Amino acid sequence: MSLPPRPLHLAVALDAPRRPGAPAAYAPAAYAPAPSDTAHFDAAHFVALARLAERGGLGFVTLGDSFARPGLDALAVLARVAPATERIGLVPAVTTTHTEPFHVSTAVATLDWVSHGRAGWSVEVSTTEADAALFGRRGAAPPAEVWREAGEVADAAARLWDSWEDDAEIRDRASGRFIDRDKLHHVDFTGSSFSVRGPSIVPRPPQGRPVVVVEMTAAGEDAAAPTDPVVGEVAAAHADVALVRAEDPGTAGAARAELRARARGHGRDPGHLLVLASLPVDLESPADAAGLAELLGDWHAAGAADGFHLRPADPARDLALLVDGTVPVLRHRGLLRRFDPGATLREHLGLPRPASRYAPAREAS
Repeated sequence: MSLPPRPLHLAVALDAPRRPGAPAAYAPAAYAPAPSDTAHFDAAHFVALARLAERGGLGFVTLGDSFARPGLDALAVLARVAPATERIGLVPAVTTTHTEPFHVSTAVATLDWVSHGRAGWSVEVSTTEADAALFGRRGAAPPAEVWREAGEVADAAARLWDSWEDDAEIRDRASGRFIDRDKLHHVDFTGSSFSVRGPSIVPRPPQGRPVVVVEMTAAGEDAAAPTDPVVGEVAAAHADVALVRAEDPGTAGAARAELRARARGHGRDPGHLLVLASLPVDLESPADAAGLAELLGDWHAAGAADGFHLRPADPARDLALLVDGTVPVLRHRGLLRRFDPGATLREHLGLPRPASRYAPAREAS
């Protein structure tokens, strides 16, 4: 008796249409133009897309960001989306270069609170002198250096989220005590370019630690381009979800196996690192959407990935076709759940809620 197929995880980007001429894993139609520039400055545009993705039962949406382009702040936009949605995970890009780690941790923790545990963040870096000039504190640094720093930021953020134990809040009106100070902790973290003492000013997020996402290939790069090994180490050490751009299931499967092996080398359970193949899609008709479902099913059956992160050429057009065409086929084949387990993004993804690393030390003392 054969086992039923394991469900896959499905996520979608709300932005960043594919560049003309860029390689695509599934693009039956010609390149479609991006939505008008005006849409990118209207939060209602992103609210509508997120609601559509939620209706389709997708696990989470991503929203890119960069110091190099004009536009709305991705984290702030998804904070606006949070109260307008109920189940969909919200994963903005957050650039760690030139940004204070304490501010990164508090902003992402706030998104987790306002979304009731549906937040993640995609770790991004900056390598250009133009970006550095916007801040005026230091010059640009090579990719390996800023990615090592990004790993330190991810580590520091996790420690800050742990700096409040889950039951640190007392909120006792009679005694006038808001917190139990014995359950707040200094993290005393020193990185290569910063130090953080803590504790956080935001209570521990609903998920304990919001989901960390690392994209293995920088946006705009060819999927065949080699990924800096430092990025792989950051993903293996800190990511809950890694996004891998690949043109065939063999390449994606090899990347998945390598990442999980590296995670094991960091003392992690490799099953707690989900690897999603990040594919561009360019759809024009329901037939294209049904064809995409077959491709995703074939890749999944080959063990290429734990799921897929889809990057629509035209989010407003393609997302509707995904929800109404691709998703029903995947559900019919038993590859996509009809209902998400639990309420948080971690629960949707089947990831455990980590305990505060400081709580056992307190209890043992």
